[in-house]
Parts: sequence; structure tokens; C-alpha cells
Amino acid sequence: MKYLRDVVLTQKADLEEQLRRSYVERQMSPQSSAETDLIRVIIGPRRAGKSTLAVHLLHKLGGGGYANFDDERLADLTDADALLAAIDDAYGRPRHILFDEIQNFPRWELLVNRLQRAGRRLLLTGSNANLLSSELATHLTGRHQSVVLLPFSFAESLAATVQKRTAAETAAMFDRYILEGGYPEPLLRGANRTDYLRDLVRATLMKDVVRRHRIRATASLEDVAHYFFSNTAKEFSFRTVATVARVTSPTTAEKYTRLLSEAFLMFTLNRFTFKARERATANKKSYVIDPALAVCLGTRPGQDLGRLAENVVAIALWRRQLAGEIDLTFWKNKEHEEVDFVIREQGQTSKLIQVCWDLSDPRTRAREFRALIKASADLRCDDLLCLTRGAAKDEDFTWNGKTTRIKVTPIDQWLAHP
Repeated sequence: MKYLRDVVLTQKADLEEQLRRSYVERQMSPQSSAETDLIRVIIGPRRAGKSTLAVHLLHKLGGGGYANFDDERLADLTDADALLAAIDDAYGRPRHILFDEIQNFPRWELLVNRLQRAGRRLLLTGSNANLLSSELATHLTGRHQSVVLLPFSFAESLAATVQKRTAAETAAMFDRYILEGGYPEPLLRGANRTDYLRDLVRATLMKDVVRRHRIRATASLEDVAHYFFSNTAKEFSFRTVATVARVTSPTTAEKYTRLLSEAFLMFTLNRFTFKARERATANKKSYVIDPALAVCLGTRPGQDLGRLAENVVAIALWRRQLAGEIDLTFWKNKEHEEVDFVIREQGQTSKLIQVCWDLSDPRTRAREFRALIKASADLRCDDLLCLTRGAAKDEDFTWNGKTTRIKVTPIDQWLAHP
């Protein structure tokens, strides 16, 4: 069909334009290998840089065909063979093909399976976590290589700017980062952050949640999103979300929370427990995928620097969980003392991390350290880390007749080399 050929040629021009722009190498976990017959899949939030990364990866492989399913002209497309014919015509039957936002194409897994069997080398991007988990596990088991790309981490934002800086300059950049976040367009090209993120969230909700899951109560969905933007790094129950966001029931609140997580707008951590039943019923903690979502779209969370710093640390650790390196939870006892992050590797607790913006008050210091020590005894872990805005200084803290060494590290230094 002529219109498909025109769409493919227009998108080819877009691809060539992307290659001409300046490019910042991204950190991927796990790293993608060079030539492989596995289907490569890049998953992550909208506008985090997936398409740019994929285009440059395609270029490194020697080039290939390209189709972007986020184009409204392809919204009603069902004839995969017609699209493939247009791609072959425009690119000379390329061996490598990049399908951008593949989740928008109906029954996409049948297409990629068929093309792989025919010897094509495929690169896919998608903006829905469900694509990474259930759909890939079901349809592409053992035949795909997946990586997750999030907005620029603090380490990536440092690499994208001046290479040499003092410790004070790094700390100042961190103070900006927890307020401005790491979405590429505002970070690198000066786009108006609030307008950009508002449009981004609206597009994500409509394309990746409302249309995909046929949600009718869009206002309630938006209210749930606003609740999490305004309450980052806090515990929540689905009953509370339902009440505050005026959702019909805790069950609906749980469903909307899951869909927002799948769309990479936020994520949750479970409370640590060895009992599966308690894990299912206990309160969770929520974090946004980028701190700027809380600052620009929440209700005055920018004034709580401690929670924003905790959110940034959570993202850095969550990247490792997505890569399968660690299991991440938080710890809380019956006295409501809390440790922000419990890291487990190979079934054992390997590190406990507390985030505290200011340790100068002795009462704050005692509270944070005491929680670490109690969690240490409970979980049998002696690797205790407190991340703070202050200076690095390992401290011996005595509680209940026992002295324990706690490593204190500036948050910005740890994030620069997590």
C-alpha cells in the first residue's frame, strides 16, 4: 500500500535525523552484546531515550530497517506483511529491523517470532513493564536479550556534562539533580520541565494504560497517579489510596497502582518478611521513576529533600533489581523503626542502607543508627551503610551494650559510583 511506503520513508528520514544529533552513551544493565541472533528488547519509560539508544545500536550493527508503532498513522495497522514489504522496499530487505514501541502492534509476538525464524535480526523497544515480564517470558522464552533503560541516573548526568569537577561541584549538581531529574529532553536540551512532564504523563496514561487496558474512569486513574507523585518515599495501603484518590475500592486502587508501575511512572517495594502472607498484606513503599515527577507534578514534595534523595537512591537500587542482581525490600519492626533498603543476594541479606539528609541532630542520628542496628540483629547482616548529605565518616555506635561500625557516605558520592 502506498500510504505504508510513505510512512516508512518518512520514518526513515526521522531515523537518519536522530543519527545526526549528539549522543550520550547510556548505562545499560545488563550490557547488550554485539552481534547475536537473540531478539534484543529495550524496555523503559516513554522518552527515557530508548529509541535513541536503539537507533545508535542499529547503526553500530551496520544499519537496518525501522518502524515506529507510536506513529498515529500505524495505529490501525493489522497487516504485518504489508508493513514488512514497505520496509524491504525502503531498505533493500535489511537483515536487522528495529521495531519501536512494539507493544502498540496487535499480536506483535507472532510477527517477531516469524521474522526471527526467517533469519531476521530484531531490535525492539517498549514502554510497558508487562512486555518485559509476562509477555516476553511467555512468547520469547530463551530467545531474547532484554535491558531496561530509565531516565539518566545521577552518574549518567555527570558523564553528560563537564568531566572534571570538585567534590563541592558534584554535591551542587546532586542538589540540582534531585529537583530536576534525568529525563533527556529537559536535562540536555532545555525543554520546559513542568510542561514536558505534564505532557509525558498524559501521553503515558492515555497510550499505555487507558487504551491498552480500556480504563473508563480516567479521572480516578489520574488521581491515583497524583497521589503517588505527591507521596513519594512513603508507606501506603491500597485502602488509603482508594480513600484519598476517591477510587471505588482498594481492589481498584491496587489495579491502578499495578498499571502505573507497568507504565514505568512509579514502582513499589515490599516490606521485608520471611512470610509470604505478611508480604502480601503489609503496607508497601512507593517511589516515582524520576524525582522531577514528584517535584513538578506532586503537591509541594520539592520541599522534602530527604524523601527526594531517598527516591533517587531507590531508583539506583531498583535498576539492579530489574537486572536480576539483587532483591530489594524495606525493613520495619513493631516499634515502627525503619531501614529504607534491605539488599539480598542469593537468599542472604548482604547490605542494609539508610538514607538521611541531615545527621547533625544527635536525636536524628541515634534514631537512624538504632534502626540499622536492630535490623542488623534481626537479619544477621553487619554491612551497614548510611547515606547522607554530609561528609564521609565511619562511626562506631553503641546501643544496648554493643558497639557497631556504620559506614557513613555522602549520597552524591555513592550515586556517582553505586
